[in-house]
Amino acid sequence: MGLHFVDYIVLGLYFLFLLVIGYLESKKIKISKDFFMPQKFGKIFMLTFSFGAGTHADQAVGVSSKSFTNGLSGIWYQWLYLFATPFYWLIAPVMRRFRAITMSDVFQCRFNRSVAILFAIVGMWNLTVMIGLMLKGSAEVLSSSAGSLISVKGTIALMTVMFVIYGVAGGLSAAIIIGFVQGVLIVIFSFILLPLVLYNVGGFEGFRQKLADPQMLSLIAPADIGFFYIFVLALNGLVGIVTQPHVLANCAAGKSELDGQVGFMGGNMLKRLVTIPWCFTGVVAVVYFAGRHVDADKVFGTLANEFLPRIFPGALGIFIAGIMSAVMNACGTFMLSSSALFTENVYKPIWPKKEQKHYILVGRIASVAVVAGGVLFAYWLPGVVKGLEIFWMVSAMMALAFWLGLFWRRTTVAGAWAATLVSVAVWWLTTQPFCLSWLNSLPANETLKFVVTKGTMLEIYLPWQMTFYLVIGTIAGIVVSLFTKPVSEAKLDNFYALIRTPIVPGEKILTPCTLPPGTVPAPRRNLFPSKNLEIMVPSRTSVIGFLVGWVCAAVLIWIVYLLANM
Repeated sequence: MGLHFVDYIVLGLYFLFLLVIGYLESKKIKISKDFFMPQKFGKIFMLTFSFGAGTHADQAVGVSSKSFTNGLSGIWYQWLYLFATPFYWLIAPVMRRFRAITMSDVFQCRFNRSVAILFAIVGMWNLTVMIGLMLKGSAEVLSSSAGSLISVKGTIALMTVMFVIYGVAGGLSAAIIIGFVQGVLIVIFSFILLPLVLYNVGGFEGFRQKLADPQMLSLIAPADIGFFYIFVLALNGLVGIVTQPHVLANCAAGKSELDGQVGFMGGNMLKRLVTIPWCFTGVVAVVYFAGRHVDADKVFGTLANEFLPRIFPGALGIFIAGIMSAVMNACGTFMLSSSALFTENVYKPIWPKKEQKHYILVGRIASVAVVAGGVLFAYWLPGVVKGLEIFWMVSAMMALAFWLGLFWRRTTVAGAWAATLVSVAVWWLTTQPFCLSWLNSLPANETLKFVVTKGTMLEIYLPWQMTFYLVIGTIAGIVVSLFTKPVSEAKLDNFYALIRTPIVPGEKILTPCTLPPGTVPAPRRNLFPSKNLEIMVPSRTSVIGFLVGWVCAAVLIWIVYLLANM
């Protein structure tokens, strides 16, 4: 299969490590909270956990694929969250203060059980899509890196078996501990190819001389990925990030609020860094593969297959372990987050008086069921880039209700439902031929380009589709809330007291989304005097961390600009 026997030894040791960690952590699980949300980790583990859970091989495939076809502007297929990342510093302590096990707990606390169930369904659908997407993209890399002698479907099956075993056994603790080692492997597989391919084409100077289209080195591609595209996708990413169910664990599995802040923003900023070599690898591959036909989704893996065996025996094995670690860590986290939604928010309220061992068993069974759905989606998925676009949109649908409910006390249960269902309806409408034909016939389409032609088919321009469902869904949530019954003041007071009251180290939470017994809620300090607006005055730590995040984002863009002009 193009592998040296040392590669097999490397992979064998790596698989053994996964199984041992899963077994050891399984011995520590006593209650369902230990399985789904162990709040015991410090800054380093939280940073590598956020980095590993948010960084997958399918993203390397997507970025290198889009960069191979579109140039440097393909980096925005992962950098769409770059301008949202500084906000993670502000989001993390809020998520930790909810004192929840799942995001569905948060929706039940703010609205009612019906909205919590809605989120659980949307969340499980969301994570199933993402698991399938990650398996598909990673399998493409692994198959091509082994000379296409390993089938994509067989690779998906192998990875699925491994992360299900250690995830079902050891829960979220196993995923976080394994994520530390996996973070190192992800960095290795991200940076290892670019210098090798660059050397082969004559360095940056030789690459620039052989590149036929200088526009490939532009971060902005007006015909496809321009300023409007980047702005809207960044906004959509910021809106949707909070309701990606696994993000609660990224923010709340730490011992303190600061652990979550450092982990969530720092881990994701590290992800933005490793996106740079993914992108440049795809662009340099345009010169390397000149005159050869290569499927864009297989660029990253094909380069690995051609270059890594030349370095030393075992190099390809390390690369494959890095690819697999990326997908298995993230899939394991998503599996457990989805399982927690079902167990804690769907199953437990129906059968509330079972033993803890029973709920842990249900969580493990649900984990396997969710993964089965993800595998089926992976087998169906036509391409990695299309799968990414589906995930971006699914993430933002439920988030409208979250943000309205977070900042505006007047948001009602009916308003939350309206915001979600209307945004889904708008999304569906903008995929239908009759709607596309109507948009294409509008005089404004000449300048605004609502609809683009892909081959012989009409397709709505992605930023416009996102703009339509975000704006119309938000308006629907506001209007319906104004004409429907408000949430009780007692329920609202408890929800906003949680957000205002900082975490105390070692505090014991008896029930999700409640303050510990005897805790006095922090006083209300809002930016605006309006009773209905709940926008807190930021702390000094929040402001400093937020500004540091923007500096890091600017530095990353500067690095790409320098490399593009070397």
